[in-house]
Amino acid sequence: MIYTHSDAPYISVIIPTYNRSYMLIQTVRSFIEQNYDHNRFEIIIANNNSTDNTSEIIGRLVKESPIPIIPLLEKRQGAHFARNNAAKLAKGEILYFTDDDMIADQYLLSEIIRPFVNDDKVATVTGRVFPKWEVPPPQWILECCNNGLLSLNDPREDFIISPFDCNIFSCHQAIKRDVFFECGGYNPDIIGAEWVGDNEIGLNIKVREKGFKFAYNGKSIIYHMIPPSRMTQGYLNKRYANQGNCDSYTEYKKYRYSKAQLIRKIISHGIHYFYHAIKGVVRLVIMKPTYRLNWARTFYCINRIKYDYRLMNDEKWRQFVIRYNWINEEVKEE
Repeated sequence: MIYTHSDAPYISVIIPTYNRSYMLIQTVRSFIEQNYDHNRFEIIIANNNSTDNTSEIIGRLVKESPIPIIPLLEKRQGAHFARNNAAKLAKGEILYFTDDDMIADQYLLSEIIRPFVNDDKVATVTGRVFPKWEVPPPQWILECCNNGLLSLNDPREDFIISPFDCNIFSCHQAIKRDVFFECGGYNPDIIGAEWVGDNEIGLNIKVREKGFKFAYNGKSIIYHMIPPSRMTQGYLNKRYANQGNCDSYTEYKKYRYSKAQLIRKIISHGIHYFYHAIKGVVRLVIMKPTYRLNWARTFYCINRIKYDYRLMNDEKWRQFVIRYNWINEEVKEE
């Protein structure tokens, strides 16, 4: 049954992609199969300079889809470039952002719009994010990482409207178009191979500062495809290291630390490094799998030290971090 309603908002589904053509096919087809009125949404695929056969796959999807698919080529490496530029092409009053490794439940769109109708102060909405393991995960992954570390979201509540961010990740985020532009779009996340900013965290902070509300509808469901490469200690270390950069970015943007304050932060991160290193060894000896989190935390501390040191010594970097609006970028159609 197709969801139709005379007041149903037009939705622009935005999917940035980079070298994941085999996953992208599954992602796009899951949106083509939505029960939402096919005349009330479009799909924008932002090819972020892929070097595999992504361009060919996008062309095939454009031809086969009953839903309008708009291709966009963004040559600057960085998902925020792709997302923000795609938003400028979007026709929808609601922008829905996801990633190229997600599979949508067929009721996702019809459910994610409900909180917007429930409260006109709601600006951004998410739902449940379940894992779709490509291989059975090791037990320690289920115990330590079956959560936001893998961008998963499954709270006890079925419906939330809150003045605070309720774990809204950019892999499953709907936002009013006018609010998105008012808040300057997504902050940087990864530029090239380096995680430099706070992406949806930063956007959600700006949304909260404007006085808007956040919402969660547990009936709006998406599945995150998780390959074996994300079920390793190496991935967990990298995930925490990236979070270190993200948190330094967020804190400096808010507090504008002086050099003396940054020095104190660096010393504090150094102390925490040794704390987690020692605690990780102790937990390993007593066979507690959470030792993996402590070891990963040492990478977090190292990156906090590096990032804060760069802030202390690089004026251009400080100006980069405090920039508010990231939406004014050139659009290049494929």
